[in-house]
Amino acid sequence: METNLEGLKVFLAVAKAGSFSKASEALFITQPAVSHSIKQLEEQLGGPLFFRTSRGVKLTVEGEVLLRYVDQAFQLLAEGERKLTEMHQMLGGVVHIGANDTICKHVLMPYLESFHNSYPQVKMHVTNRTTQETVKLLKEGKIDFGVVNLPIQDHQLTIRSWKPLHDIFVAGASYAELMKRPVTAAELALQPLIMLERDSSIRQYVERFFHGQQVRITPEFELGSMDLLIQFAKAGLGISCVTRQFVSDELASGELFPVLLEPEIPPRHIGIVTLKDVPLSIAATTMLDLCLKDGPAAQ
Repeated sequence: METNLEGLKVFLAVAKAGSFSKASEALFITQPAVSHSIKQLEEQLGGPLFFRTSRGVKLTVEGEVLLRYVDQAFQLLAEGERKLTEMHQMLGGVVHIGANDTICKHVLMPYLESFHNSYPQVKMHVTNRTTQETVKLLKEGKIDFGVVNLPIQDHQLTIRSWKPLHDIFVAGASYAELMKRPVTAAELALQPLIMLERDSSIRQYVERFFHGQQVRITPEFELGSMDLLIQFAKAGLGISCVTRQFVSDELASGELFPVLLEPEIPPRHIGIVTLKDVPLSIAATTMLDLCLKDGPAAQ
């Protein structure tokens, strides 16, 4: 049965005031309007909710039962309004982000720190997954947006190109002779290569580059993370395909050296993906705007 919400509000006011006249004053409406609302509500619910006494009105047994639920309902409504106000004022809420661990560590971390410093009461939840898994989480509604390796094509997504990345091959001092001159893709393919696993988007991007050079590569090692690629190269186990921006410290210290590959692997981008036509929360929109302050284009 549908019951008028305004009538329940009047019922609650009368029940708490114990008087039609006091309820009218609290609600800033006339006493006849209060009486009319209660009469309509009683007709809807099939019986009296109040009876008159010398001191005002009291609840019937049915009125007492209704009061317990109506009071709880209005408390929940008030709590809901309070939570929404907090979210609009960035005093609450949560942002769900998907990204692989390398992007999270080397790219996303300063944005997470800046957001937390500005809005400490907003929670952040980061799920570390591959690009393909991040897109799946996004479509399942488990994250607000994902930071992924491009290129990807998906008509369900809004794809924003964000930051350029450059993939290079690096090695330790034991391969120093190889670093002294430019090498071709065919020459590099003869070396013990260390690469990400075959199903990673970066591996597929690099393999397409080699395919364009009419070269097939067979890695010596296939690993699950960029950090492992760096460690294997530092240990002298081969030549690792890594992202230049993620090995800047090792290159600067001389722990690793870049291979002078000619031609170079073209730069790729990481991007931010959201579901088309699905609105984000205030907190998620604020975090997204912080990341996109440089204004990349949406696809």
